[in-house]
Amino acid sequence: MHFGQRLGRREFVALLGGAAAAAWPLAARAQQSAQPVIGFLNGETRMEFERLVDAFRSGLEAMGYVEGRNVTIDFRWADGQYDRLPILAADLVQRQVALIVAADNMAAVAAKKATSTIPIVFATRGGPVSLELLPSLNRPNGNVTGVAFFQGTLGEKRLGLLRSVVPKAQLFGVLLDPKALTYGSERRGAQDAARPLGIKTLMVTAGSEPEVDAAFATLARQHVGGLLVSASGYFSWNRRQQIVGLAARYAIPAMYTLRDWVMDGGLMSYGAMLSDTYRQVGVFAGKILKGARPSDLPIDSNTRFEFVINRKTAKTLGLEIPPKLFALADEVID
Repeated sequence: MHFGQRLGRREFVALLGGAAAAAWPLAARAQQSAQPVIGFLNGETRMEFERLVDAFRSGLEAMGYVEGRNVTIDFRWADGQYDRLPILAADLVQRQVALIVAADNMAAVAAKKATSTIPIVFATRGGPVSLELLPSLNRPNGNVTGVAFFQGTLGEKRLGLLRSVVPKAQLFGVLLDPKALTYGSERRGAQDAARPLGIKTLMVTAGSEPEVDAAFATLARQHVGGLLVSASGYFSWNRRQQIVGLAARYAIPAMYTLRDWVMDGGLMSYGAMLSDTYRQVGVFAGKILKGARPSDLPIDSNTRFEFVINRKTAKTLGLEIPPKLFALADEVID
């Protein structure tokens, strides 16, 4: 009898222990589910975008939200397969996330088509009105707001800087992505920039790896004196190494849109400071989590730009960079 009583107590203790062990993961899951979930939608690869994701987290933290502590970020990457974006957006809507961060043009369009109720914070190249994300920059309505960085409208500035390096060149190439939503505006912008300078432009398009090879072969045959590479996400995040390598092989001085190109060996870049853009997207997301409506947050625009030169690449190409350009540069990479 005494033995049986001891055994019963042990069983009771074991039962309590098992119940506690079972309750712990349930409690952890409940705590996790209580956190707001941000859906982060992007057409590119996580590896290429990690620097900008860190900037986004910084903006969230400025608003009091730290990933894993009081907010969850559910990432969806299309890895350059842009036709997957509608499916990925629909998946985030089905999960009923608190808001969607649409971190590029095509992601923003896909998110807008997927939901009219879940708040969307975008980061777009070019005007969100032209992308039909909203009717007015000053009066956002519905569930959409965000930050626009105007990379494709800087053709005149980029062309002027490039011509300072190759002043005798009369023919400049322009590499365009025909699938980019900003294709038409960038093509017109490059033509408008060249006209007052008396410069001729050779437009070439490429939407795949073989087409990029063929475009550079054409540029080389036509003996272009310089090249403007358009503000295409596909170029920047998927074909950057290939394009920089081909510019070096054919000895074509090229102007790019982002600092990342120059870090990888490109000659020069002039464009928006994207870390600022994505930090502000994080701030907007934090404000919405605190209760702000998208319509309360007027569209912001990135007005900080950076000019970067790669001195080593210039020497390899046999170019003399004018001292005034080095003085203008925000960064010179040796």
